[in-house]
Amino acid sequence: MAFRFFRKSRLAAHLLLLACALLAQPPARAQQAAEAPAPGAAGREEFIAAAGEVLQQVSVLTQLPARAPLKKSLRSRAEIRAYVLRRMQEDKSAEERYAADRAAVAFGLVPEDFQMEPFLVELLTEQIAGLYDPEGREFYIADWIPLQDQRMVMAHELTHALEDQHFHIEAWMKAARPNDDAELAREAVLEGSATAAMMDYELLSSGRRLSDLPDLDPQLLLGDLSDTPALQRAPAFIKDALLFPYFSGLRFSMALLKPAGWSALPGVFARPPVSSQQILHPELYREGRVPVPLDLAVDARRLRGEWKLLEDNILGEFGWREVLQQFLGRERGVALAQEWAGDRYVLFEQARTKKLLLIYRVRWSDAEHAARFFGQYSEALEKKYAQREQLFRRPNFFSFETPRGGVFLRCVEAQCLAAEGGTRALFDDVSRTIGWSAAPKAPEKELQKIAAQRQPAAAVVPR
Repeated sequence: MAFRFFRKSRLAAHLLLLACALLAQPPARAQQAAEAPAPGAAGREEFIAAAGEVLQQVSVLTQLPARAPLKKSLRSRAEIRAYVLRRMQEDKSAEERYAADRAAVAFGLVPEDFQMEPFLVELLTEQIAGLYDPEGREFYIADWIPLQDQRMVMAHELTHALEDQHFHIEAWMKAARPNDDAELAREAVLEGSATAAMMDYELLSSGRRLSDLPDLDPQLLLGDLSDTPALQRAPAFIKDALLFPYFSGLRFSMALLKPAGWSALPGVFARPPVSSQQILHPELYREGRVPVPLDLAVDARRLRGEWKLLEDNILGEFGWREVLQQFLGRERGVALAQEWAGDRYVLFEQARTKKLLLIYRVRWSDAEHAARFFGQYSEALEKKYAQREQLFRRPNFFSFETPRGGVFLRCVEAQCLAAEGGTRALFDDVSRTIGWSAAPKAPEKELQKIAAQRQPAAAVVPR
C-alpha cells in the first residue's frame, strides 16, 4: 500500500520539524537552519565530539549500553537526497513502488495523476535533518543544521543506533513482512521510542523526566506548516503517514514506559505490537488483542482480459481511518475505524487499460458496527464515484455501475465484502469462496425500470 511506500522511502529519518514542534520552538527555525553554512574542519570535529557526548547520555537514559563503535558523518543536502533515492530503490523494486502508488489511487487517497515518487523525494529531502543507516551502521546528520539543533537530532537517531546494536532493527522490521499494518506498528515502536528518548534528553537540564509529564497529544504541538512547502501541499494521508510513527508511536511509548521506565523497552522488541490498532490503543497491546486473520481468494479465471495482481495485504485501523475520513470527515472516520477487527484486500490492474480492480474484506467488532459501516461507507462510495447508474440498495447489499466497472458492498453479521471495478459475477464468486450465499438481486420489474432509465429519450422529429 502507499503507506508502505512512504515508510520505506524515508527509512529512520528524523524530522527537524518534529523536534521543533515537540519543544515548542517556532517552525520557522527549520527554514533558518536550512540557511546555515556548511561547517569546516573545526565544525566537523565539534560535531564528532558532541555526538559522542550525546550517545553516552542517551545510552544512560535508555539503559542501552553501546556495544560497538559507531560511524558518524555530516552530509550535504545533495548527499542525503542521493542516499534517499538509493535506499528507496534498494528496499523496493520499481514494480513494488508502482503497486503501492496504484493502491493509494484505488482507495481514493490521491488523484489518478498524482506523481508519488518524485513528490516523496522532494518532501524527504526537505524534511530530513538526520538519519541512522542500519545497513551501514552509520549516523548521518545534515551539515546545514546549527550544532544546538543537531543535538536534538542526535538524541533521536543515536537511540536508533543503540536499539540496532541490541535488537537488530533492520531484521526486526522485516520480520513483519508482508503485513504492511504490522510493519507500520513496528516502525511506530522505533520512531516513538526514539522521540521519547529525545524528549528525555532535552529534559535533562530541567531535572525532570518524560515520565513526569502529564498525558499529552503531541500532534497539538505541530503548529504551522507554512515553512515546510512540500509537507504543506502533501495529500492529507501522506502527512498522516509521515507523522503517525512519531506522534502515535510516542503516545504508545509513553503509555508503556511510564509505569516501569526504560527497562520495559526490551520487552516491546521481544513482543512487538502486531497492528496499528495496538499502537493507537496501547491497552489492546497489553491485553494481547490481535486482529482476526481473513482469507480472500480471487479466481483469476473470472477476470476478463489480462490482469495482474499488484497487492495482497492488510490496511489496518490506521489505513481504514485514512480511507474513511477522506470521504466522511475526521470525526466520523476515526470513530468508525476504531471498531476495526481485521481486514484483507487485493488489487489487480488490467495490462492494456490500466483499469483497477479492488476487492476487500473487513471484520468489525460486532454486527452493529458492521451495519454502521455499511450505511456510512455506502455514502462514501457514492461520493467517490460521481458517475454512477443502476443504483440498487437493500438492507445489507448495495451496488451501482460506473464507467470503471461495478461497485458492490455487502455485510453479513460482523463482516463486510466489497469490490470496486468488477462484475456482479465476480463479486458473487468471491462471496461463495468465503462461505456466503449469493447477494440479493433486483426483481425483474425493477431491472426493466433500470434498463429503461438507461435508454436515451426518443428524438422528436418536427413536421
